Amino acid sequence: MFTGIIEELGKVVAIEEQPDALRLTISGPLVTSDIKRGDSIACSGTCLTAIEIENGTFTADVMHETIRLTSMNGVQVGDVINLERAMTMNTRFGGHHVQGHVDGVGEFISREASENWDWVRIRVPVELMKYVVLKGSITLDGISLTVNELGEDFVGLSLIPETLKVTTLGYKKPGDKVNVEVDIMAKHIERLLESRNN
Repeated sequence: MFTGIIEELGKVVAIEEQPDALRLTISGPLVTSDIKRGDSIACSGTCLTAIEIENGTFTADVMHETIRLTSMNGVQVGDVINLERAMTMNTRFGGHHVQGHVDGVGEFISREASENWDWVRIRVPVELMKYVVLKGSITLDGISLTVNELGEDFVGLSLIPETLKVTTLGYKKPGDKVNVEVDIMAKHIERLLESRNN
């Protein structure tokens, strides 16, 4: 479980292709400072397990299904990745409940810059929009964000300077892909209502 508050921008430093997976090595001096083998790290919203930690980097296996369903499809050496360690009992809970289980891939549509913040629109797979509400939370590339505009297949978001500075959303441009995770509570409520009606 994560909070959606990004701790560090990491970088993919090596990729080892396997028959049905990728083995990624990602630099992240902060997140590797106190983790051990088997710990979870959210990598642009995708929960990965650290299998090796060495010299400020960690290595993780990315299964074919994860590659198929996330923006990890097409990942390259040099790509910048949002990183967050899993929550602990002592973590400040500044974002919302983020599982690191990506529901779909969205697309950066537009950016309007102002003096102090950016207004962005992100296309979200239409089948996920039923779980998104105005002023509710959504996770994009592992970042906990508040929905400020709701379209038929997009969300509008106001990004403060800190978000632009410490996350990949400061670099995204129209056409770029983003991992989308909707609020788990909405999916639980839907499931309960479905079982009640059957």
